Amino acid sequence: MPQITVGSQAPFEVARGSRLVNALEDHGIDILHRCGGNARCTTCRVEFQAGEPNTITKAESFKLAEAKLTGVRLACQITCEADMQLHPLMTLSDSGLPDPGPRPADSITPEPEWLERPL
Repeated sequence: MPQITVGSQAPFEVARGSRLVNALEDHGIDILHRCGGNARCTTCRVEFQAGEPNTITKAESFKLAEAKLTGVRLACQITCEADMQLHPLMTLSDSGLPDPGPRPADSITPEPEWLERPL
């Protein structure tokens, strides 16, 4: 089972194939997902310290380019396949919003078209 480490918190195990945004929230990590995990809003962005996946969905690639974001990934478009160390960049506690957004589905939406991540 992959281990996820967030900042200086103790690592936690998640089921292989879990959607990262849900795995984080299910383990009490403060993260936004305002669009419900559909690669439309970029509020679930995370910064990796280690274990960044080598693949990216076409939807994530498009949204990051559109928003001119570099050095970050969208947690809603990542599955947990290996150990990862990361930091959520947008949190409910810092947002002033009433909730993080609708819970994302268990599988990636929109239907993923996988690309190799440019290095």
